[in-house]
Amino acid sequence: MGSLDLDHPAPHVARLTISNPAKRNALDRPILDALAETLPALDARCVLLTGAGDIFSAGYDIGDLAPDRLAEEAAELVAHPFQNALEALDAVAVPVVAALNGHAIGGGLELAMACDLRVAAAGARMGMPPGRLGLVYSHTGVRRFLDAVGAARTRELFLTARLIDAETAVSWGLVNEVVARERVAARGVELAASVASLAPLSQRGNKRVLRDLLAGSLDEAAVGALREEAFRSEDFAEGVRAFVEKRSPVWKGR
Repeated sequence: MGSLDLDHPAPHVARLTISNPAKRNALDRPILDALAETLPALDARCVLLTGAGDIFSAGYDIGDLAPDRLAEEAAELVAHPFQNALEALDAVAVPVVAALNGHAIGGGLELAMACDLRVAAAGARMGMPPGRLGLVYSHTGVRRFLDAVGAARTRELFLTARLIDAETAVSWGLVNEVVARERVAARGVELAASVASLAPLSQRGNKRVLRDLLAGSLDEAAVGALREEAFRSEDFAEGVRAFVEKRSPVWKGR
């Protein structure tokens, strides 16, 4: 069985590490359940998601599905634990960074796509292989790729099932940057720490606006309220003072 390890590698950063080395960090029920349970309880200004060893995740753990209950067990894994984990990731109010320490395939790549920013190791490969498994992907899963890379690249990923390298992924906009494999863990922490160092109310509010715009569900009155709250916050006053005084601000999150 796999596990999900939690540590705090930088101030206000919570790092979750997928660990299932015997199965190339495949997403089994314990890992997915742990994501769904752990994410809502985190107290952090940025969440960092990565994998143990030299692979991010090979996707769903389908190797142990019972042949006589193949359809039922596959549906139970994808429709419930995996969906619950994705919903928990979507609901995280603070920014989430994915450090792709190696290959990210299928459900592993979709998990990364549910994060806000992605840094990948040089040499990592990514792909969506449902066509190799006889699987029809969920519309919400496909939508993540459409939002990130557009229709043409999404068609290429899903209809050819080919793997692309990290350098191609960054040129498509699938990941934000590529670094040397030995640097990816440190770069993930650096990026998460940088994100966590910014004004918490601003980060949460801007993430919400971006999410709602992409979902086509923007509530302009709610956005107005968020902006008013920010203008009246202690952090905004502190940010302005720090700018004038040419120093780093000290955020309180209120």
